[in-house]
Amino acid sequence: MRVDIAWWDLDGSAATVESLREHLRDGTADHWAEVEGLRLKFWMADRDRNRWGAVMLWEAARPAAIPPNRAAELIGFPPTHRLSFEIEAVVEGAYTVEALHGLGPVFAP
Repeated sequence: MRVDIAWWDLDGSAATVESLREHLRDGTADHWAEVEGLRLKFWMADRDRNRWGAVMLWEAARPAAIPPNRAAELIGFPPTHRLSFEIEAVVEGAYTVEALHGLGPVFAP
């Protein structure tokens, strides 16, 4: 398994955490649900430091065909930090929420 992390410092961009959140509400997140080999993708925000990012967990190497990087288009530049790592171990804890798809403030009414 692999993990990719993309992280933007939004200083110098017209994009904001709120505008990027709205971008996810327009259905962009749904495009990732059909990507082969993607186990999990989550988007994250750090309002205090004006940052936006995403983490993608892959079953193996990232496939060549993935949806376009709309965040980079909206922000106006590539991620400030892009990291990729091999996963050494994975565990799932005891949880009550069976499915994660559709959770988060982006999907709140």
